[in-house]
Amino acid sequence: MSKKTYLSRLADAAEKLFTGRSIEQYAAICYRRSPVLKDVEILLITSRDSRRWIIPKGWPIVGKLPHQVAEREAWEEAGVKGKARKKSFGYYTYLKSLDTGDTVPAVVQVHLLEVAELVERFPERGQRQLQWFSPNEAAAHVREPELKSLMRRVDMVLKENKKNKV
Repeated sequence: MSKKTYLSRLADAAEKLFTGRSIEQYAAICYRRSPVLKDVEILLITSRDSRRWIIPKGWPIVGKLPHQVAEREAWEEAGVKGKARKKSFGYYTYLKSLDTGDTVPAVVQVHLLEVAELVERFPERGQRQLQWFSPNEAAAHVREPELKSLMRRVDMVLKENKKNKV
């Protein structure tokens, strides 16, 4: 018996997604311009349990807007200081394993966050690895197809924004 692919497992959860039995989270694609090459780099972190490459994300917080939650998660999970864009960059879906053992689809609203500083001391320091990647490398390291697509668009969107400001 072959192991199910990520997409087939996500498809199995589609009924939950379409009947509103999903959860919502907010995340940050943390980026910087490489000091040497001036190319865009994306910061990935490892999850605490499976150690796979992900982006900082978390649950809604009462009194905070989605981009503010993304900023807070980036600080707590990676020591990132910076400003997230208010407008969402996109969404991706993944399967969240709950403490009950149940799996539920999670719809994640993603915000671009320009990294101003990485601080040494942050709440989840030592629990995760952090590494900078080019957008294409970052896309190759994450599991979720929609997140891969978002990462591949980061450089293009930033260049368009820069061009439109001139």
